[in-house]
Amino acid sequence: MAIAGGAGAGAGAGAAIAAAAAVAEAIKASGALVRIEPDDFARMLARMDQPLVIHSQTGMRKTKHEYMTSYRGFIFHAKSDTEIRLPDGCETIQAKKIWIPG
Repeated sequence: MAIAGGAGAGAGAGAAIAAAAAVAEAIKASGALVRIEPDDFARMLARMDQPLVIHSQTGMRKTKHEYMTSYRGFIFHAKSDTEIRLPDGCETIQAKKIWIPG
């Protein structure tokens, strides 16, 4: 007699648990991640001496811009439909994709 779901159901549940654990580990490894509005992100960069920003541009129909930087032990992330004006002297790393855990 077969039990509904069979062995595959247990394997699927195990994979889901493993995926959730991987996300939890990624969150712990990345530290505190704070999502802020694009205007707030630009203002924060203006206060920094030597900002370093990771930028990713994605989207096929509608372009989206994502930005990340580290400030005082936190990682800040902003999404925008338009490019954020970065301060002069800002070092920028172009990334293929920015992945946020969770």
